[in-house]
Amino acid sequence: MSYRSSTASLTIAEMREFAGFTADERQFIERSLDIALGRGDAFKQWCPEGGDASAIRKQYLAYRELRTLREAAPELHATEGLSFYMGALIRIATQDLALEQLQTFSAFRFLYERLLGASARPYLPAVFCAAAALPLIRPGIRRVLLQSLSETAATAPGWSEREPSFFPERVFSDVA
Repeated sequence: MSYRSSTASLTIAEMREFAGFTADERQFIERSLDIALGRGDAFKQWCPEGGDASAIRKQYLAYRELRTLREAAPELHATEGLSFYMGALIRIATQDLALEQLQTFSAFRFLYERLLGASARPYLPAVFCAAAALPLIRPGIRRVLLQSLSETAATAPGWSEREPSFFPERVFSDVA
């Protein structure tokens, strides 16, 4: 198999994974990527009727740290920089999970791999567990989130270094 067809196969697998998420999860991932990647004006795209824009505003503010965090992933077996990295990620992840749009670890991982890159993969189960277990998350939601983390994901012996290639984007129409 050539590199090109291998990459295409992995991209198709990412598309299939995304398609398997709930509509709320897909929409939240698309919105979050719009905010993090600066793809247009999220306020105009996601709150066209002047709806509650406070969640988008909070994401804009929290996601400003992502650029720094992309460069700050600690070495796998080092503790230097770990508290800064994990603390910031847990704070951002808690804010996202508290919006109750992400219902599984898989959707969380999918989003955060795209927000931070492949170097974040080893830390995502711990970040997810810490954020989901905080009292800010309602107990019923906390249970659902924590139960969505499989033993395999929590105890993975290694992580792919391949960067994600599929970044879902909602297509907006100006047609009424």
